[in-house]
Amino acid sequence: MEGAMVTWYLGVDAGGSHCRARLTDATGLVIGTGHAGPANMRIGVSAVRAVLDDVIEQSLESAGLERNARGEIAGGIGIAGLSRPGSAEALRAMDLGLARVSFATDAAIANLGAHRGGDGATLILGTGSIAQLRVNGTDFAIGGYGFPISDEGSGAALGLSAMRHALRALDGRTTRTPLALAIAARFGHAIPQAIAWMDRATPADYAALAPIVIQYAQADDPIARSIVEDAAGHVERFIETIFERGAPACAILGGLAPHLRPWLRARTVAKLSEPLGDALDGALLLAGFAFPEVTSE
Repeated sequence: MEGAMVTWYLGVDAGGSHCRARLTDATGLVIGTGHAGPANMRIGVSAVRAVLDDVIEQSLESAGLERNARGEIAGGIGIAGLSRPGSAEALRAMDLGLARVSFATDAAIANLGAHRGGDGATLILGTGSIAQLRVNGTDFAIGGYGFPISDEGSGAALGLSAMRHALRALDGRTTRTPLALAIAARFGHAIPQAIAWMDRATPADYAALAPIVIQYAQADDPIARSIVEDAAGHVERFIETIFERGAPACAILGGLAPHLRPWLRARTVAKLSEPLGDALDGALLLAGFAFPEVTSE
């Protein structure tokens, strides 16, 4: 439907845990929203299509628009797992009925939103971790190769370290600190139960243990502190690399970011900038919406 008239703009952030949509008019006024479950490419093209259709329909309904309004919408969709072989081609072949649609990774739209399309970087610390950069208009990523090989400084990495410590404590190789006891209690202090859990655990399952690690680190548990300090070291190195690669600014985002920020050195925190917008703003930019320039008086 290239060349069709565009009346509205749709931004979609399709991540590994949820999918959000924001529909605006030509002035940027939000007129509709949508929310659904995971939409990363790991769940398969058909499942992704169903989730995207769902949030688009929700956005239209909340805006009071008919279904045929899709043909006047320009869409920008940031989606996790886009780099998986064949994913980009499969998405481009998907007809969502929009006037036009552009795809990027979920990290790319987060970075676009954080710097309103300008040069800069974001370090996203959630279930996983990845740095997304735009330098001289060129986009590229650092890290984000997948758990457990990558995702340093992430919630999943914290959870995995906690499980390792708990198992070593259960078999007597290390001290049973309060963190070890708290993690072991989730499995009845029984190694076979812990192993059975690990056999089917996902990165999100490990990341669900991260708040426990943070809690005990703040309470001065020595092992929890060492785990969080190690994660902070990886975050520090990420940020150093971001600036070494030429990014003029860096923001840290994601659910774990505010919890790790206090563990970073003051000189590192001083280099960080606050995001100008969120991932859905980035998706709207990807769709072709132009935010008004902010001018100082």
